[in-house]
Amino acid sequence: MYYYLLINPATMEVAFAGDSVIGDGGGDGGGDVSKSLAVIACTAMAILYVAILYAPTLILRLPPPYSLQSHLIRRFICAAISSVFSLIACSLILPIQWGKSHLFGVYGIRLDHIWQAVVFPLTLTSLMYAGTLILKLLALLDPGQDDGEIGRSLSLDSIKNVVHEFIESVSSMASDISAWRNYFVAPLTEELVFRACMIPLLLCGGFNTYTVVFLCPIFFSLAHLNHLLEYAQRSGSWFKALTIVGFQVGYTVIFGSYASFLFVRTGHLTAPLVAHIFCNYLGLPVIISRRTGMVTVAYGAGLLGFIWLLFPLTSPHLYNATTDNCMCWHRYCSWS
Repeated sequence: MYYYLLINPATMEVAFAGDSVIGDGGGDGGGDVSKSLAVIACTAMAILYVAILYAPTLILRLPPPYSLQSHLIRRFICAAISSVFSLIACSLILPIQWGKSHLFGVYGIRLDHIWQAVVFPLTLTSLMYAGTLILKLLALLDPGQDDGEIGRSLSLDSIKNVVHEFIESVSSMASDISAWRNYFVAPLTEELVFRACMIPLLLCGGFNTYTVVFLCPIFFSLAHLNHLLEYAQRSGSWFKALTIVGFQVGYTVIFGSYASFLFVRTGHLTAPLVAHIFCNYLGLPVIISRRTGMVTVAYGAGLLGFIWLLFPLTSPHLYNATTDNCMCWHRYCSWS
């Protein structure tokens, strides 16, 4: 049995043509991808994403980078190559049909419903950072204020200070290569590989929806284990290194589950991407602060709001014009 990958240059629509017809694969069932193939492909993509970062020195025998900028640029190129390879491999494995699927749409790369995919997930994610945002706001309004002065009313000068600080922050990030790594390259390439490629493979492999939401982050967290040796060399202690990496792995599993949930529910890559950038910018949520109890109260209220709005703000109908005639990677069609 032979298949041919057909690509329409005008619409970037793709399909497999051959001597058999590929099934729809909607609902909770899979397509023509076996579970073992899906897992093997995801494992290979995760390994490639990490291994290729060391290819310039270990395989190509290039000299070590002479600066942080050259080091990061080299890694940007490696991450881009890995992402493109994963996208191509995924398109060859998935049961894509001619006339039904746009190539970019398979990966959730869409321009339709773009404002919903930005505003709603960003609003939802910010609720988990309510405490952090309150603390940052208080620091911007008056960095030197004491606990007893927190209730002071806002002034025009303080508002101008907030705007000025924000503009300066954005300007400094534009010329900071580390900021490009944290807020652009890393989120984009990680979401392309670990969400846009892996989730369709696992869904079409016939895995249950919630299994995919919690399985995909395992691959995501394994990609962060390469820091173990680096931390051990820095600290001189394997225990400290294991503690740090263990915490990172735990956090990436939690965030990865949330990002996977967003991708499956919305079918839009922008949703987990903006959440990823936002979380990278703010770091871990602040729960308790010695400065004021308002932080803990805000965090608790934000957590309750997050739980209450999790499903309403990720309703598939907000992000898709139709939930009919879906392919196996469109699991949101059966998850309203």
